[in-house]
This record gives sequence, C-alpha cells and structure tokens, in this order.
Amino acid sequence: MFLGQFQHNLDEKGRLMIPARFRELLDGGAYITQGFDRCLMVMTGVYFKQVYDSVNAMNMADPTARLLRRLIFSNAFPVEVDKVGRVLVPQLLRQFAGLDGEAIVAGQGDYFEVWTPAAWQEQMKQIQDTDANAQRFATLNLSSKP
Repeated sequence: MFLGQFQHNLDEKGRLMIPARFRELLDGGAYITQGFDRCLMVMTGVYFKQVYDSVNAMNMADPTARLLRRLIFSNAFPVEVDKVGRVLVPQLLRQFAGLDGEAIVAGQGDYFEVWTPAAWQEQMKQIQDTDANAQRFATLNLSSKP
C-alpha cells in the first residue's frame, strides 16, 4: 500500500523522485493521470486496469460517464521508474497541477497523489478541521463489522 507523505523535487526536465518505499510497488509499471482536486494520481498497472474496467463498464450514453472517461484516460500516461528512482511527469500534467520545483507525494492506499506544497497545505487544513470531520464522516461506517 502507498502510505505516508513525502516532500520531493522535480528536476529541470520534469522528473519526480519517487519515495523509496513506493518504488518497489511500481515495479510492474505505472500510470499517471489528472486527479480530481488539482493533483495528479499515480497508479500501479494493476490498479489502473481496475479503474479502466470500472470506467469502461459505465454507460457511454451518460454524459457524466463520458466526462469521467475523458478526465482519466485522455490525461493518462504510462511511466517507468528510472535507475535513480524518478518518473517523468508529462508537461501537460505538470501544468495542470501547477508543479514546478517542490512536490508533495501523498499515499492514498492503492495509489498516490502528487501535489504542490501550497495545495497540499490546503488539503491538510481541511483534514485537520475536527468539527468539520465529525460532520463529514458521521455517516461512514468504519467498524470492522459489515
């Protein structure tokens, strides 16, 4: 699983250093695509195939399903970790996320996200708002019982 958060840099060519503990999980290849909140999502090949199958099973006559398909697939690129532990982030995606220099790599379980430090700080403010969290998560069943 991809867990934790790390601060790394993009070099002048747009290559992002991947945290060491994430690299071995990307051995079978990976995909990078536009995320939902002005971030990027990096998925293993296996997880990307699951997402692909789920989105592909949606009704193409549904305009929302078509938008989701475009969001994920037209912005998806295969990536490989180089010998030094970096992946090349395509210019299109760097521009979308506003990445230039520093980046936050944040584990999300089955995938990880890449954020600008400023955007990640905004996410952290939301996550650390205990009153809002009480309301947000009240309806979620997080018990181990079904």
